Amino acid sequence: MSTTSPAPSTLKQLKIDRSNNTPGNAGKPRRWARWIIGGAVLLAIAAFTLRPGKFEVQATSVVTTYPSQQYAQLTASGYVVAQRRAAVASKATGRLVLLNVREGSQVKQGDVLARLDASDVQAAMAQAQAGIRQAEAGVAQANVELINAESEFKRAQGLKAQGFVSPQALDTATNRVNAARAAVKLSQAAVAVAQAQLKVQQVNQDFTEIRAPFDGVVLVKNANVGDIITPFSSAAGSQGAVVTMADMSTLEVEADVSESNLAKAKIGQPVEITLDALPDNRFRGNIVGIVPTVDRAKATVMTKIRFEKLDPRILPEMSAKVTILSQAVTDADQKPLLAINPKAVIERDGKKLVFRIKDDSVEAISVTLGRKIGDNMEVTGDAKSDLKSGDKLVLSPSEKIKAGAKILVASK
Repeated sequence: MSTTSPAPSTLKQLKIDRSNNTPGNAGKPRRWARWIIGGAVLLAIAAFTLRPGKFEVQATSVVTTYPSQQYAQLTASGYVVAQRRAAVASKATGRLVLLNVREGSQVKQGDVLARLDASDVQAAMAQAQAGIRQAEAGVAQANVELINAESEFKRAQGLKAQGFVSPQALDTATNRVNAARAAVKLSQAAVAVAQAQLKVQQVNQDFTEIRAPFDGVVLVKNANVGDIITPFSSAAGSQGAVVTMADMSTLEVEADVSESNLAKAKIGQPVEITLDALPDNRFRGNIVGIVPTVDRAKATVMTKIRFEKLDPRILPEMSAKVTILSQAVTDADQKPLLAINPKAVIERDGKKLVFRIKDDSVEAISVTLGRKIGDNMEVTGDAKSDLKSGDKLVLSPSEKIKAGAKILVASK
């Protein structure tokens, strides 16, 4: 394989040109490049140093509170309980054949809630009624016998006076009268026994009709049609109570008060009640009873609190929080208002300001403060329209923070 040599003109082009590499120009381009790079670095450092910094702050919230909280002495928790409550059952045992109510049904005292199978009782009642009729027939027969005996006795007396009969005949007539009178009494007693038997069966029939013991509301339906009701048995597949009902007019709160704070709770003391199910409503009440024993396990004493005015939305077993107050409160004391932590307020140029956090910056809002409520201060004036519950404010703002400042909320 033959190779060809490069042309002479091509070799000349490969020569290194050193004509501009004179000693006087050798370092100039490199020095200018270093100055430019150094200046850019200095500018970057200056920009980093002089850039606006972020202030690290703590945050607090605008809250909704109530003036009544300024009278709070102690708090406790408990449940709404109906003081008049019953698991309605019957003394009779039988199959449930009728159920007239369901959960939530309003009932009056004496209303028939349910009925058991009473066929055996009805048969016994028919038998008792037949026994009464039989006993009454016996009374009628005994009375006839008594009438005959008395007539015979009078006749014997007349004949004895005339000397036509012996004294023994008169004694026989007398004995017959006495026996007839005894038979009348015995038959009358039989009637009373039969009537008593009928009354027993009527009572048994009443037991098959389960009636409301008081005015109230059905809370739980414990049995269904077809179930065997055996109130005094725990046999599998049987039921005791048919329904559970409560008198809603007797609803009270049973709250556990720590025994160390028991001295602050007195009968008649005003109380404010809040329910977890109705958080926006506050109910007034008062202490009506303190159970005279301590729960050893929880070191608490049960306190009974009656509602001043019941609301139809209040239901048994609702979770409740109670605040025992030093004085009674008014409707105005139970109206919600905005409040803030006083440490969020700073005074500048004669004005009270708070800094509301919005994203990563703050805005200044002028506020007017009212009453002290607990650990917070009431917000009044125009600031009520600028702030709302849940807004985050800078806690203990420094003098360097101004409107529009960038902030970083520190984690707790």
